[in-house]
Amino acid sequence: MKTIKQTGLVLAVALMTFACGKSGETVEATEAQAVAEGAGATLTLDPATSTVAWTGYKPTGQHTGIIPATNGTLTVNGTDVTGGSFTFDITGLEIHDMEEGTEMHGKLLTHLHSDDFFDAATHPTATFEITGIEPFSAGDVVTDKEEFESENTPQANSELTPENPNYWVSGNLTMRGTTKNIKFPAAISVTDGVVSAKAGFNIDRTDWGLAYGDEASVADKAKDKFVYNNVSLVLDVKAN
Repeated sequence: MKTIKQTGLVLAVALMTFACGKSGETVEATEAQAVAEGAGATLTLDPATSTVAWTGYKPTGQHTGIIPATNGTLTVNGTDVTGGSFTFDITGLEIHDMEEGTEMHGKLLTHLHSDDFFDAATHPTATFEITGIEPFSAGDVVTDKEEFESENTPQANSELTPENPNYWVSGNLTMRGTTKNIKFPAAISVTDGVVSAKAGFNIDRTDWGLAYGDEASVADKAKDKFVYNNVSLVLDVKAN
């Protein structure tokens, strides 16, 4: 039985993670792996219909938004996805729970771009490169990490997983110059030359150096002063 254990997204997210079971079956961030050499036809990401949504949490609230996917490709052999890579524009990160142009929106956006989080000036993009794809079996389970309970406890991996996942996707996620391999369940379909892929999972942002308000030191803080390490990511990607 394959299991996923939350490690506290990245996602993240952040963005951003996702133990029981074999280590190769987790979405826990591990060392980078060799990128898959996909065989078949190459399809191009459609940025207009592809979104990467994020949610960050703290006990007193949460923030939501998207990170634009600017370009990418998927390699398809028949109805099987065999490889692919995507680039995300960190400088184009959006916040959706605050009105754009307000003081608080500006402060949060500046803070997320700063060295406390993404260090966008030095690392303006993030990338995801597929390293492996395998079937999601009927007996596979998504397990959840226990979190500090508050009014804004992060969503669990099992809540974020799309309905009827049919694949496990693993890949190298690079942010802030750090590359970690993550693995998550996804619902992928290939119809008439169009690939549609949906996934939802957590990443532990601190694995990529986004350590501001790290909850690991929560014992030295009031419980409402930290930022949860887990960031939820929800992907809806199309390529044709």
